[in-house]
Amino acid sequence: MLFLVIGLVLFLGVHSVRIVSDGWRSQMLARLGEGPWKGVYSLVSAVGLALIVWGYGLARQQPVVLWVPPVGMRHAAALLTLVAFVLLAATYVPRNGIRARLHHPMVLGVKVWALAHLLSNGTVADVLLFGGFLLWSVASFRAARQRDRAQGTVYAPGTGAATGITVVAGAAAWAAFAFWAHAWLIGVAPLGR
Repeated sequence: MLFLVIGLVLFLGVHSVRIVSDGWRSQMLARLGEGPWKGVYSLVSAVGLALIVWGYGLARQQPVVLWVPPVGMRHAAALLTLVAFVLLAATYVPRNGIRARLHHPMVLGVKVWALAHLLSNGTVADVLLFGGFLLWSVASFRAARQRDRAQGTVYAPGTGAATGITVVAGAAAWAAFAFWAHAWLIGVAPLGR
């Protein structure tokens, strides 16, 4: 469990700099330059992510069960992760209505993904992993909206075509992950037996 916790501290910590100290981040960017800052940021993120994956894998070998979710929560999680994938797609498809309306769909996608996994899993490692990401995403979304208001950020309106592409792309990515990649990468078939 220690590697999972260290990974979460590193990964979520580096992703929280803008939440807790945006001024310090700006100073460091100016002092180091964008390339070195992104290099350090990426390195710490990669190490944190590797520790999260390794630590969670170790914790799954000897799970400490807090609760056993009802079977119906798997169905709820499947639906919520579909929403999360559409939100993730909305981050990258230009001029879609979802991004125009919600402004920070990736962070909202992480929030929905984490909630879905908390509903359908009940071990200590699950609470640490998905609870950590849920708390981070709530704080990150709030901070991003506050920055938008302070800076007067205006988002371009979305188009119906781009929104349709976003939904189709998100649903296709969700289907590929739910029916194949999740079992291959994580070892659990969420829609399987």
